[in-house]
Amino acid sequence: MRAFLLLFALVPPLGGAHAGELGGAPVSRNMETLLVESMLSVSSSKLDTAMTEVDSLLKINPKFKLAQLIRGDLLLARARPLNNLGNAPEAEARMEDFRDEARVRLQRFNEQPPTALAPKFLWQLDERQRHVIVVDTSKSTLYLYENDNGQPRYVADYYISTGKKGIEKVAEGDQKTPLGVYFVNANLPKNKLTDFYGSGAYPLSYPNEWDRRQGRNGHGIWLHGTPSDTYSRPPRASNGCVVLSNEDLENIGKVLQVGVTPVIIAGQMDWSGEQDQADRAALLKEIEQWRANWASLDTDRYLEHYAQNFSTGGMDFSAWARQKKQVNAGKSWIKVSISNISAFAYPTQPGLVVVSFEQDYASSNLSNRMKKRQYWMKQNDRWQIVYEGAA
Repeated sequence: MRAFLLLFALVPPLGGAHAGELGGAPVSRNMETLLVESMLSVSSSKLDTAMTEVDSLLKINPKFKLAQLIRGDLLLARARPLNNLGNAPEAEARMEDFRDEARVRLQRFNEQPPTALAPKFLWQLDERQRHVIVVDTSKSTLYLYENDNGQPRYVADYYISTGKKGIEKVAEGDQKTPLGVYFVNANLPKNKLTDFYGSGAYPLSYPNEWDRRQGRNGHGIWLHGTPSDTYSRPPRASNGCVVLSNEDLENIGKVLQVGVTPVIIAGQMDWSGEQDQADRAALLKEIEQWRANWASLDTDRYLEHYAQNFSTGGMDFSAWARQKKQVNAGKSWIKVSISNISAFAYPTQPGLVVVSFEQDYASSNLSNRMKKRQYWMKQNDRWQIVYEGAA
């Protein structure tokens, strides 16, 4: 029993904010709390209490395989001492996966997110983006935030599974989860999928423009559910997708907006500070100056907003500058307005921000309206554009 208890040795006893707080949380969070309570009873050698608690949990969801495993251990404990989590012989093949899930769920239970703080990645939300998702792969957790008058407000967080081989996807088939700023591209209903994907799937925009620039490839990175006979999967179990329980996927699916909802996947969550706010203000000022210089037909000053390492559509900075000078030479006036600006700091590249907006352009010989995306990078203490294209 001593070795078995080592898994729970660092877990404090129930009390304070965690004790009995089930109201108002997602069903999955409530179930996770019940699971942890049963494990804490094991750590206190209260095996009968643990059995009662895990039986109550399995009545709620009999597909919770980690809970089934703990129940099997508790039954086995009546016959002989336990050495570790997962002593039942039939579970041995998947034992390390179950132990990982137990560790992650204990960590989630004890490290509640600071709900009053905003993730540092969320610099500005477009008013149409009613919600935003941030994934912390290090904690197997998906955070859901609501757009509250332009400010992200914590709504809930959910246990997830990610790539079998870890994070920072590079190539097709590497079984890794990408890190970056993505958007929900589609909604695939259950009746269009095999049972493997559970209650549905939401494809993400991987590879994005930055991924392609870095030579990353692959496809098919989705938010999706679990097979009908499975409640949850181990923390590292997917081929690169972000996987939730079916109940949790259905819950967040109610607020996801195709083509609109951002999904930021990070190696680790970090929180916004004063420097982020200062950088945000400086960037927004630079974006407005870019617009004003373009509208004034001051092409030289307009081009100063583009970095020497800028590229788009096969053009480098030199080709872009030649094209812009040629185009602007044929115009007598330009009007440019931008609206619905969003800005998200890139989780893997310091000083890189993904900016999207609606652009209304009119000139003496052309007018159009489009959704545009730019990647701004802070280089030598100045914000400049390193990529620009349609969103």
